[in-house]
Amino acid sequence: MSILRIVVLLITCATLSFAQSIHYPRLTPQSSGTKELLIAVSPVNASVVWAAGTHGTFLVTTNGGKTWRSGQVKGAEWLQFRGVRAMSKNVAYLLSIGNQPGSFRIYKTEDGGSTWTMQFKNTLEGAFYDCFAFWTPKRGLAHSDSVNGVFPELRTEDGTTWQSIASNMPPALPGEFSFSSSDTCVATQGENDAWIATGGASVSRILATTDGGNTWNAYDTPIVSSASAGAFTVDFRDSMNGIVGGGDLNPSDPDQARTAASTDGGQTWTLTNAPPVTGAIFGLSYVRQLWPCTQTICQETQRYVVVTADTGGAAWTPDEGTTWYVLPGVTGEWAVAFADPGAGWLVGRGGTILKISF
Repeated sequence: MSILRIVVLLITCATLSFAQSIHYPRLTPQSSGTKELLIAVSPVNASVVWAAGTHGTFLVTTNGGKTWRSGQVKGAEWLQFRGVRAMSKNVAYLLSIGNQPGSFRIYKTEDGGSTWTMQFKNTLEGAFYDCFAFWTPKRGLAHSDSVNGVFPELRTEDGTTWQSIASNMPPALPGEFSFSSSDTCVATQGENDAWIATGGASVSRILATTDGGNTWNAYDTPIVSSASAGAFTVDFRDSMNGIVGGGDLNPSDPDQARTAASTDGGQTWTLTNAPPVTGAIFGLSYVRQLWPCTQTICQETQRYVVVTADTGGAAWTPDEGTTWYVLPGVTGEWAVAFADPGAGWLVGRGGTILKISF
């Protein structure tokens, strides 16, 4: 047998082995009971999931999405909930935006959504809080666009009160802001690591902390940045390995959807192969995001990532951006999150919810 035929045979065998090891996703539509735009989703586990969206809407399921219960937060019917972070079937937080003073608020429920307590209401002119994330049920961050060169960051350490840590943040670049497209412009990992994705300035950046928000560093990314573009969404599967996604909201420049990967905790970033979506990547998530998992499928899918791009489609990669596959027929989805490889959810326009399982 010639050397060339041996090489071809080895490559073919390696390709077949890789293909056989890939777990392709299954998509299952679920009935949300609402037509509101759903902007954020947060699984607690494979059974308990919360989602949130426009007109003060929240949703919760306790049976993996077989049935969803929707409601409106009293007094928040005119607000958009751009963020939801779920802790249990009873405890969840909501983050709202709007175009009027006092539109940014943080709410918390401890009784499954029957009642909500407003924990914070913004009074700082120019602040626009895009997203929030938590390390534990009582420790979290809320991130805002810059105001006069300062990020007016908030932190809670008791799950009740929110304090400014603006003095801890790195200086903002002129025009720097984040995008409130899926509540994933900030990601947390472990007990103290966090990353924030930004755009709007001359360069898109990642702001990173390893000590719970006491100190921060800013690192450049290769994601396009302008007044309508930047890094929208970020996720890390451990303290070192992460992925960031973004693009341009300008419809005249729809081919800038990109992802970049880091293997050093966000200090340096390298563009991956371009995902097969257009516009801007609104949200992304590692398939094994929330809880440690030792099953074989969890080990094999640890580098799987799913991205959403609103009307630009959705896609997934089994190797953090080297190889991409389109999620056929999926459009209008804003956010994606996983409890485990068999239990993920995409949410978006018209109250659509898709369960995604690998």
